[in-house]
Amino acid sequence: MKEGEKLDSFLGRTLSVVNKMKSNGENMEQSTVVSKILRSLTSKFNYVVCSIEESNDLSILTIDELHGSLLVHEQRMQEHQVEEHVLKVAHDDRFGRGRGG
Repeated sequence: MKEGEKLDSFLGRTLSVVNKMKSNGENMEQSTVVSKILRSLTSKFNYVVCSIEESNDLSILTIDELHGSLLVHEQRMQEHQVEEHVLKVAHDDRFGRGRGG
C-alpha cells in the first residue's frame, strides 16, 4: 500500500493481481490473500491489523469481511482527522492565530 492511498484503491490493485495469478493457474487460498493484505498495509493501520488479528480467526476470515472491517477503520480515521482540523481551526481563530497576529 502506498502512503496516502485509499483502501479501496489498494484492495482493487491487490485483487486484480490475485485474479491474474488465479487465471494463470496459481492456487491462492483466501487466508493467504488476507494475510498478505494485512502485511501490506501502511503503518497507520498497525493498530487495526493487531485488532483484526486478535479478534478473528484469519484462517476463516474472508476478503469481504476484512474489506468491510478495514473500511470502517479508515472512515473513523478520516473522521478523526477532520475533527482535529476543525478543533485546530477553531482554536487558532479563538486565539487570533492564523490572521497574521
